[in-house]
Amino acid sequence: MTIGPLNIAIFVAIAIVLVILVIGIANLAVTGEKARSRSNQLMRLRVVVQFIAVILLMIGFWLKSKTG
Repeated sequence: MTIGPLNIAIFVAIAIVLVILVIGIANLAVTGEKARSRSNQLMRLRVVVQFIAVILLMIGFWLKSKTG
């Protein structure tokens, strides 16, 4: 089994989602308007990166089904 560029991209995207999630959870401990704004930005960023990760996963599944 070889690890190709698509697999690496999938792992990187999932790792980025995890980092953003951990930062967002840590940000919940902070109060104030600035923290609320940052939390909202982190949530939006996480949704975008999750979307990219899901698209990469779907491409990987599709390619796997075509190549066997």
